[in-house]
Amino acid sequence: MPYDRTVTVNAPFDQVQRDVRNALADQGFGILTEIDVQATLKAKLDHDMEPYLILGACNPPLAHRALETDHTIGLLLPCNVVVRSDVDRVIVQAVDPSTMVTLTGLDAMAPVAEEATRRLDAALASVEAAGRESQDQVA
Repeated sequence: MPYDRTVTVNAPFDQVQRDVRNALADQGFGILTEIDVQATLKAKLDHDMEPYLILGACNPPLAHRALETDHTIGLLLPCNVVVRSDVDRVIVQAVDPSTMVTLTGLDAMAPVAEEATRRLDAALASVEAAGRESQDQVA
């Protein structure tokens, strides 16, 4: 079962990560955590890798509704969004909120997952559109 929602963008990494932050904010998500995997692996293991950023995104009203349904759902919060470089493109992935329903088995979680999916999909579509605009301006 796929557990991600993914778009691929042909734009510079720094631009895409800014677009992701803006698109998430437009959908009511704040960034609670940020892990620069590239910098961490370099500092801890002296390992070089492509840019790879994990953003812990949270929409407080949705998180509240999820926690009211099941306090253990905190194990799956915040919604992780990955921005990673892949050769000449950037891949943006968000965890599929339907995994909350699948993993908990709680039908009551479905409306929260559906709204979170709608908002994350809108954010991903916005990032994808911004990437196309950027490409059109270069061409």
